[in-house]
Amino acid sequence: MSTALSSDISLAPLEGFGHLLELQCPLCGWRIGTLPDNEPAKCSQCGFTISLADGIYRALSPERKEYFSRFLADYQTIREKEGRGSDSADYYLALPFHDLSGNNRWQWSIRARTFNHLLKRILPRIEAEYPGGADILDIGAGNGWFSYQLARRGHRPIALDLVDNAADGLGAGRHYLSRLDKLFPRFQAEMDRMPFAPCQFDCAVFNAAFHYSENYLTTLKEAVRCLRRPGFLVIMDSPFYRRQESGQQMLKERRAEFQRRFGFASDSIQSEEFVTAERLSALSRQLGLRWRIEKPWYGIRWALRPLKAYLASKREPAKFHLIWTRVDR
Repeated sequence: MSTALSSDISLAPLEGFGHLLELQCPLCGWRIGTLPDNEPAKCSQCGFTISLADGIYRALSPERKEYFSRFLADYQTIREKEGRGSDSADYYLALPFHDLSGNNRWQWSIRARTFNHLLKRILPRIEAEYPGGADILDIGAGNGWFSYQLARRGHRPIALDLVDNAADGLGAGRHYLSRLDKLFPRFQAEMDRMPFAPCQFDCAVFNAAFHYSENYLTTLKEAVRCLRRPGFLVIMDSPFYRRQESGQQMLKERRAEFQRRFGFASDSIQSEEFVTAERLSALSRQLGLRWRIEKPWYGIRWALRPLKAYLASKREPAKFHLIWTRVDR
């Protein structure tokens, strides 16, 4: 039975965010100031306006919308054919622990185990630093399930994504109003040009989104800029390979599969697509970060995948480590 939805899609007041959320123009970098609740904000330097439509703050310029248009069209086509989303609020409220649609249960089981590991091993460290709840940036928020779970735990999330549709993007956030007094703020923006002034968040989480970055160094610098000190940076559910060649082979296989299934290779933007230990080490040196890698347990069948691949003379399968660091300077 579907949970009834409120028709009043009100936003969580941004002054309840833990502080007055300060904005920065994603085009010119000018400090815009505090964003009023339920109102747009205009940059006095270049004139760009962070507008508000359908309960979502729009911080993507027309030029950047055009740049991402093919990627977003391809992404939405793939997700629709995979059976993402639902008309029922119950579907979203059950995530990541249960996929009530039954269409992507294997993937959601991985996400659930990653999330449980985060709850047990990483989030308690963040909560020890911020016992009154943390201001958390959910990068690649998708339908908002992670922000919803954080809000239930007493944190103050802000959801950010390029995708804004009502089934699988930020528009799906309306479903959580049946369980939350106020909906967490949602921003349509890109992760390399986020509309936030420096030092606004206690934690930034790349939520199955880091591998979409076109340049990991640029993306991480932007996330670090938005963090207070101490701040926490978390990368979850992005493909990890021991060898660069394995990741490249995965991309070749995936593009061929997408071409066969969907009629396009889904490579309109040059994302980095996967992480390796060597790449992380380079980023560590460049940014002065000390990465910690957690390895969630995904079950015995998952654990045996590398051995099966080796015996079958196939490339190594992707792993989904939890990668995190504390930022102190």
